[in-house]
Order: sequence, then C-alpha cells, then structure tokens
Amino acid sequence: MKSILNCLICIVLVSSCSSKLEKTLPVTQNITASVYAAGIVKTRNQYQVFSTVSGIIDKIFVTENDHVKKGTPIMMLADPPSKLNRENSDLSARYADLQTNEDKLTDLKNNIALAASKYSNDSLVYRRQQNLWTQGIGTQLELDQKRLTAESSLISLESARIKYNDLLKQLVLNAKQAKNNLAISRSRESDYTIKSELDGKVYYIYPSQGEIVNPQTPLAIIGDSAHFYLELDVDEYDIVKIKLGQEVLITMDSYKGQAFEARVSKIDPLMNERTKTFLIEAVFTKQPPVLYPNLTAEANIIIQKKENALIIPRDYLINDSFVLVHKTEKKLVKTGIKDYQKVEILQGLTNQDAIYKPEE
Repeated sequence: MKSILNCLICIVLVSSCSSKLEKTLPVTQNITASVYAAGIVKTRNQYQVFSTVSGIIDKIFVTENDHVKKGTPIMMLADPPSKLNRENSDLSARYADLQTNEDKLTDLKNNIALAASKYSNDSLVYRRQQNLWTQGIGTQLELDQKRLTAESSLISLESARIKYNDLLKQLVLNAKQAKNNLAISRSRESDYTIKSELDGKVYYIYPSQGEIVNPQTPLAIIGDSAHFYLELDVDEYDIVKIKLGQEVLITMDSYKGQAFEARVSKIDPLMNERTKTFLIEAVFTKQPPVLYPNLTAEANIIIQKKENALIIPRDYLINDSFVLVHKTEKKLVKTGIKDYQKVEILQGLTNQDAIYKPEE
C-alpha cells in the first residue's frame, strides 16, 4: 500500500512538472543574422605628432580644440647646440662667399698681368737679340741668356695662371660646401619647429612647456574634425563572413538608446596574433551630430536578412537540430538564419505546431 502511494506521488509530480513546461507557436517575421564587433571611433587621417629631433619644449603655439591648417606651427623645441651650428654655418658661408674673397682673386689677377707684361718684354728682347745674331752682332751667350729669360717669364706667367685657376676652383668649392652646410643646418633647425601635416583639429597635446622630448615621445593628436570612421575588431571565427559594403548597426555609450548605420569600407587582411582578431573599418551612412576620437562603439555587422521567415525562440532548439513537441517527443527540424534570440525553421514545423521549451 505504501509503495503504491509513493508511485502515485511520483506520477503527480511528473505530471505537475510537465504541465509547467513553457510552450509557443512558430511565428512569421523578419530575421537578421549578424556578427558582433567592438571598436572605437576615429577621425579621418588621425595621427600622432612626433618630432624627428630631441630637445626641450620651448613654445606651444596651439591649444586643444584649435583648428589648424597644413604647415601650421604647433610647437617649437629649443636646442642651443643646433642654433650654434647654424650660426657657425652662416659665418662659414659668408666667409667662403666668392665676393668676400674677391681681393684674393684680384691679387692673383694682378700677378698674371705683371707676369704677362714681363713675358711680353722679355720675348721682345729675345727676338731683337735673334735679329742681331742673324746680322753677326752679339754673342751666342747673350742670345742664350735672352732666350732663357723669356722662357722663365713664360713659366712664371703659366704658374700665375694656374694659381689663379686653382684658387678660383677652391673658392667655388668652399662656397658651395659652405652653402650646403648652411642649408643642412637651417633644415635641421627647421626640424625644431613642429608643424601640422594636415588641415584638422588638435585633439590632444601631450607635453608641457619645458619638458624634454625625443623622437619616440608623442607630442599631439591631430585629425580631421569633420569626417569620422570606425575601427572594429572581428574575431577570426567570423572574419570569413565579412564583406565590403555590408550594413553595420552601431551603438555607443555616448548615444544611449540610439543606433546608427554604417557600411564596411575596409578589411585588414592580416590577423592580430595577440588578440586573434581582424581590424575592419566602417564609415557612417549618416554620421551622429557630435563625435570625438576614441569613443567606444559596439557593432552588429549584418551578414544575412530574410523577410517572412518561420521563427522560433532559439532557446527552444535542442542541439541545433530538434524541438520538443507533445512535451516529451523530440522532432527533427532544419534551421536557417540564426541570431542571438531567434532561429529560422526551414523544414519540420508549421505555424500551427506547438513546441515546448526544454528544461535546462
């Protein structure tokens, strides 16, 4: 009698538990499949400003939120040795200038003229001595002396000309080298004035006046203030589903309760080995009214859509292939598009078939 009573209690409990199973009917509605991605907002052409030289921040010409044009000075670095080098190069260039050394060239020109005059005179004397010698006047020794004097004058004239040409070449070379050194010094000195590489907005300035910086020190962030895009990280498991032009639904903490549309514009083909994700870019179809760089964003990249699909809740599906009918009977179904809450049924059910939510 006691065992019969226990059996009856069990039957009642099973019946009670079974009666509590939730049930639903498939419904016809639209369904969308998407891939989740997280990322940030960035300005177009956003970049970090770096210096090519080391120095001390002497002046900062802009403040955050300033709009700048390409070539606008942002800040100036001080480096006394660089300034001294430029001044020394300037002095050297002025000293090596041809006009500054004109007196040296004039002196050698005068030597050439004097040597030419002497050679002309000695040549004339030699020719006269030759004429006398043909007339039997004079001696062989006198003739040889006059010839040697003329030849010596010619050698002196050629030597004066060589000295002039050598000095001229040296001065021209020195002048060019000094000008090149001055140009290099000025170019290096110009490196100490940091300028904007584009028309945009100053979003952040890192150092303060008086700080020491080097080429590895970020100085500022500048970007296009009118055009923004999204950098999104997609898991390697999902990247093969992503294609250019796909619709992206964007939500941001800055715009609670609102969603914005974008389109996939770029897919980085190289995976980040550390995070096992791929970087993709998306552009807003209609940009939110106010945006800032590095705002966080969450995205659902639409990979498939279907209208008037037969839908059931995803948690009613067992092992992705079965549903529960008549509370205890499993029925095989063929599924289609899935999202996080719903799944499309292609075969195995109609909108008149009641199904039950399986117990967890």
